[in-house]
Amino acid sequence: MARYKPKRRIFISSLPPLVRRHARHLREHGSIENTLHHTLDVTFAEDSSRIRKGNGPEIISVFRRLALSILKADTTFKDNVRGKRLIAGWNLDNLKGILRAFQAV
Repeated sequence: MARYKPKRRIFISSLPPLVRRHARHLREHGSIENTLHHTLDVTFAEDSSRIRKGNGPEIISVFRRLALSILKADTTFKDNVRGKRLIAGWNLDNLKGILRAFQAV
């Protein structure tokens, strides 16, 4: 079993050396990024995507993030993002309701 080895990161800044404040900010930013990527992977199976040629990965990423924003903003269904995506996929009227609610925002 491999032992965990902490990584050392070095940052260059002209700000005063407030180490704890900078460390907290970096951890918060990392948690936001991890949450977004986790949601995209769980909801849209982003990590298992086979789109790899040309601009395809960037284009599909924009559509996934747009869909995620629409589903998060939706208040017509009380469900998680994955559940709302499934509901929208099962019934065209549900999809139209979600899109109408997003358009009104």
